[in-house]
Amino acid sequence: MIHSIRSIHQSFQTLRSIEKMRHRDIAKEIGMSEGELIAAFTGNNTIPSEAGQMQVIRLYPKWTEIMASIGSLGEVMALTRNASCVHEKVGVYKNASQDGPVGLLVGEIDLRIFYHAWAHGFAVRELTKDGLQRSLQFFDKAGVAIHKIYLRAQSCIAKYDELLNQFQSHDQAPGMQVTTPDKPATELPDQEIDVTAWRQSWRAMKDTHDFFVLLRQFKVTRTQGLRLAEPAFVQALPVSCVKDLLEIAASTATPLMVFVGNPGMLQIHSGSIHKVMSVGSWINVMDPRFNLHLRSDSVAQAWLVRKPTVDGIVTSVELFNDDGEAIAMFFGERKPGKPELSTWRALADDLLARSTAIEA
Repeated sequence: MIHSIRSIHQSFQTLRSIEKMRHRDIAKEIGMSEGELIAAFTGNNTIPSEAGQMQVIRLYPKWTEIMASIGSLGEVMALTRNASCVHEKVGVYKNASQDGPVGLLVGEIDLRIFYHAWAHGFAVRELTKDGLQRSLQFFDKAGVAIHKIYLRAQSCIAKYDELLNQFQSHDQAPGMQVTTPDKPATELPDQEIDVTAWRQSWRAMKDTHDFFVLLRQFKVTRTQGLRLAEPAFVQALPVSCVKDLLEIAASTATPLMVFVGNPGMLQIHSGSIHKVMSVGSWINVMDPRFNLHLRSDSVAQAWLVRKPTVDGIVTSVELFNDDGEAIAMFFGERKPGKPELSTWRALADDLLARSTAIEA
């Protein structure tokens, strides 16, 4: 479907102002990617003066330099999402570094950045009911959102303006060329996998990161690898387990690590959670500096996973959608060199006991 820039602006203003829809949902309603919707507003140099208007500036694709500059903005809100889960974290971008092709931020804002997937970046100003909202938004080649950074009341607006002056692209023509989204990886038939060797290699793991090496080595997808693992290390959980997990963690003050990502970004929360609430199919954590919004009806598989490491067994609860793509992963809060929390392990064991009781 082909849309004129004018018709996109008109539809956006109507749906944003009257229907109060989010950018992602507006784009879907119009019939385009979210990145295309944002890009339709480039070239407008006027600061928005009413609801439903945006000023968008295209950025040069100097991703590592941009991310290294975000710390100057002070406290911001980092947002990473996939189709089924949104992870929002307040903090300061510190300690930006690079480990080969992967960017790292370590601190309250804890990120693993996969720059190969980054294709488009924009600075966005939009007038909302709370005033002028400033953000930086990054998208993949299909126009799917990878990561967003929202300024807060405490953020340094002068540094935001400096960042735009430094990284503003000469190309401010409205619109964006997008490509077809990549298809999920196709699994090899189980009979082509050396299951005995897979299980032996699992037992020999020394670090949780060894798991990713084994996936490539044996050419298995993540969910296939879990399904073929020894029952001593992997058990299926009810897809509804995440509500119990979050509520128990909140009531027992068990510190968690919550991983949510997409092909271009992995965002991590570490610490206790407090306020858990459900609204329809959405399960939410609504804490002052951390929000999680997880669509429970998108969870097609849930697994309790145990991986051997030099620090002992590390336990996770991992959620996947129908295509075998990760929605979210939960660990007990821990640092390398230390065993995992006994309270987290007990929580995970409790989830498994509950599922066994239901089956019985």
